[in-house]
Amino acid sequence: MARQRLGQHFLSDLHWREEIARAIRVSPHSTMPLLCDDKHCWIELGSGHGEMTEQLLATGAPVHAIELDPALVAGLRRLTQKFPNLTVIPGDILEADLAAVAAGRRLYIYGNLPYYITSPILQHLFTFANLIDEIHIVVQSEVAARLAAQPGTRDYSYLSVLTQLYVRPEFVFELPRDAFSPPPEVTSALLTLRLPGERARLRLADESRFLDFVKLCFSLKRKTLVNNLRSLAKPRQFAKLSPR
Repeated sequence: MARQRLGQHFLSDLHWREEIARAIRVSPHSTMPLLCDDKHCWIELGSGHGEMTEQLLATGAPVHAIELDPALVAGLRRLTQKFPNLTVIPGDILEADLAAVAAGRRLYIYGNLPYYITSPILQHLFTFANLIDEIHIVVQSEVAARLAAQPGTRDYSYLSVLTQLYVRPEFVFELPRDAFSPPPEVTSALLTLRLPGERARLRLADESRFLDFVKLCFSLKRKTLVNNLRSLAKPRQFAKLSPR
């Protein structure tokens, strides 16, 4: 039974599980499967019944399955009898110390994220950006489009800038609603986020101040940029900085 308050929609369709596994390179049928080494591990966010967990475990790498719902943790723990490379971590991803979980390894991350909490989860992951090589997430298609949006497009937003500061997003493919049980009310998409993002090139002295500035720029989309920045300076001061 899915818990509505946790935003649970389990990936029940075997075909789409395999399509995702191929795309994130954990399937033996992937064009270029990930090489198994002792320098990486997987963290799975919201492992559910283990719909994708076994796909990740098949790589031979350590897999740390983080699951908030106590009703699902017992089933995941039964998998550890078959897969010694699985560790089940009961709890909230927003409170997880990924550096401690990784224990010196580099991170690959996979998650089928609850739509209502996608942004907070991403911001938490980005605090561990220096440890992560790739993030693969299933999210609402509309959100995926915003995360991967290019400057000057309708979907470009503060969330786009935040995401692309830390990662290089790729909209991989959409998943139909009937791939999940229960079906969500919206279409989903697989999004791959590769690190590093623009921060490696920009080398900002204070990322927090930069993001506060960006948030202010996008605060009122129907206003001009000068109007959004009135709290920082008078409009005529910005006019002096404008290209002639």
